[in-house]
Amino acid sequence: MIRPVHIDDAKVLLDIYNYYVLHSTATFDLEPLTIAVFKEKFNRINADYPFIVFEENNEILGYAYGSRFRPKPAYDYVVESTVYVKHDCHGKQIGTKLYAELLKLLGQMNLNTVLGVLTIPNDASIKLHEKFGFKQVAELREVGFKFGEWQNIGIWQLKL
Repeated sequence: MIRPVHIDDAKVLLDIYNYYVLHSTATFDLEPLTIAVFKEKFNRINADYPFIVFEENNEILGYAYGSRFRPKPAYDYVVESTVYVKHDCHGKQIGTKLYAELLKLLGQMNLNTVLGVLTIPNDASIKLHEKFGFKQVAELREVGFKFGEWQNIGIWQLKL
């Protein structure tokens, strides 16, 4: 089931996120976040944008949210999308279900564009974005340094 996030979910979401901090380039955080830092981020995002979780048998297996792309007022109609699935739950269409609901919720807001900012290469995430009609509009080379290597990002755009 997909439902709105609740502050009591923060620890489980943090555990899902910190796995990716430690084991992947999906995020450019280099050190695991603390619960205090994560709750601050959680509250900031949840105040203005949809933030949802996928739950099965009372266990959260993934989450998704929209967030501000950049702080300047001209960007008020642009949102960045984020989805994380528990690392051992891939291949169950959880990301697809979360993204479908997130895009529906974002479409109900006064927004123009959704951006997916992906560390590349990342075939699974690219496939997910393109399944929903996102198009790649940019590739930025060597913009993040993680695990001793320069990382590239791509930006996928969807006009609502």
